[in-house]
Amino acid sequence: MKWTSYKKGFKSYLKLEKSVSANTLNAYLADIDKLFQYFSINKPGIKLQEIKCTDLQNFVVWIAELGVSKRSQARIISGLRTFFRYLLIEDIVDANPSALLDLPRLEKKLPVVLSLEEIDKILHAIDMSQAHAHRNRAIIEILYGCGLRVSELAELKLTSIYFREEFIKVTGKGNKERLVPLGTHAAKQLKIYLDNERIHKPAVKSFENYVFLNQRGKKLTRVMIFNIIKKYCEKAGIPKNVSPHTLRHSFATHLVEGGADLRVVQDLLGHESITTTEIYTHLNKEYLRDTIMIYHPRAKKR
Repeated sequence: MKWTSYKKGFKSYLKLEKSVSANTLNAYLADIDKLFQYFSINKPGIKLQEIKCTDLQNFVVWIAELGVSKRSQARIISGLRTFFRYLLIEDIVDANPSALLDLPRLEKKLPVVLSLEEIDKILHAIDMSQAHAHRNRAIIEILYGCGLRVSELAELKLTSIYFREEFIKVTGKGNKERLVPLGTHAAKQLKIYLDNERIHKPAVKSFENYVFLNQRGKKLTRVMIFNIIKKYCEKAGIPKNVSPHTLRHSFATHLVEGGADLRVVQDLLGHESITTTEIYTHLNKEYLRDTIMIYHPRAKKR
């Protein structure tokens, strides 16, 4: 089986036609490698055109027995579906065996959310006399104040900041751009960082336009941003499992609890579907109760 050539073509398809992010690209290619590995062990010599839905079902059972979680199984199946759609478009196969492949039932887990008091504790845990303190504070203020994904923060450019208009331009999933309002606290801390730290940080060639740099003058990685958040959460004594995405969840939840329209929150987060945003209506039982008491005609006190 010409796995290498198929994988190469699929990679080009994902990059050029689907415009997926680097993380999604790598995940899809890794999933295809798992499929190739399965067939090399269990059905060596099988052709792509011979693969049936039952073969893919057996593959899913195989990865499940290896200990792959249901959530990861669902992501792998999504990758397989995209792969076989590509093969169908290219006339490499006549039918899509993944079309009837069932996704595993996933338990809906509500994301961890921080209270405003906990966010204040994290910010106060930053020793402003230490190196990179202004940078780190600006990172937390923007993650919470603008609801960015960690990858969007890492890729933020100097030319995408509009202080006068109080907006930043963000490049999200699928290279889709959106404008996000820059709140008072986020704007203040970002300007302090740019004027007091970033201006004195010589950037390595090709990294001059990135906002957040490490000590070597290159852009911060996702892992480094994770570690920054973890460090200050530990110092603040926050017992929750906090990541940069927790600040994004908190941003959305606090907006919804404050009465923001879901469509607006959807645009701010860069969600394609409103159903993705609707999870934030389930995070606060008190908010749900108050909403019913205020707006439902049969729940109002007489």
